[in-house]
Amino acid sequence: MKVAVFGTQVTPDFIPVLQHFFRFLSEKTIPVHIYRPFFDHLVTDRNFTPRIFDYFNSHEDFDGSVDYIFSIGGDGTFLQSFLNTRNYHIPLVGVNSGRLGFLADISQEFLIDAMTDIIDGKYITMERSLLEVKLLGAPDFEFNYGLNEMTVLKTDSSSMINIHASINGVFLNSIWADGMIIATPTGSTAYSLSVGGPILSPDSENFVINAIAPHNLTVRPIVVPDTCILDLQVEGRGTQYLTSLDSRSVIVDHTTTIRVKKADFKLKTLHLHNQTFYQTLRNKLMWGMDKRN
Repeated sequence: MKVAVFGTQVTPDFIPVLQHFFRFLSEKTIPVHIYRPFFDHLVTDRNFTPRIFDYFNSHEDFDGSVDYIFSIGGDGTFLQSFLNTRNYHIPLVGVNSGRLGFLADISQEFLIDAMTDIIDGKYITMERSLLEVKLLGAPDFEFNYGLNEMTVLKTDSSSMINIHASINGVFLNSIWADGMIIATPTGSTAYSLSVGGPILSPDSENFVINAIAPHNLTVRPIVVPDTCILDLQVEGRGTQYLTSLDSRSVIVDHTTTIRVKKADFKLKTLHLHNQTFYQTLRNKLMWGMDKRN
């Protein structure tokens, strides 16, 4: 067995947790491949030099034969680990270095217990749907797949944009708004949730189409099957608008059509038997904190 470790930065108070983490792997004689910028951060900024086997700098030199990919950080780091490894066959494990996340859902208090369960095979693998985005009439994203959402936003003007949306070639609506989000079930607890979208369980086979600050208040989020092909065309006072895919964004011309569909592969994530999505949901949203409920 061998593992890969990805991270960006951690706070000093998380170093003791990392020391236990790497000591556990060393005692189990498990080779560790670590993201080189993260290793340099630990050595230079945190005065901690973990025992490792090898480095990787991007998906190009990533060792696809590792058994697990551990993402150390928060949900944003989890998305970065997906971008920098781009391997869909290896389970991605989220270890949270701060507050509990929806993706990085293994807390530092239970990290060693979680590692023991993983080594013993006491976990389940969940496959998460991905978005594939094509920019028709413009250069595509260098990596045109996303785990959370695709977003269209106004850019060079304070005026709203008019987004014409079609589903499988059938016109849905023209929406005056600040923007629009198309989210996966994973992304339903991210940006889409913050603008009033519904929460979907990760194994739902749907997309959420959600307007951002629409001019017409009767425009509501809609859930559609992820077998749909969605086309968006944008117009407004400006000639350009912003399109983002998870953490990446590009400015495109108003003549561009955005085509969104489900990717033909899924991302594997790992979850412990005693850590369910609904438990994370209760903890993250603090349901039940009110003693009257």
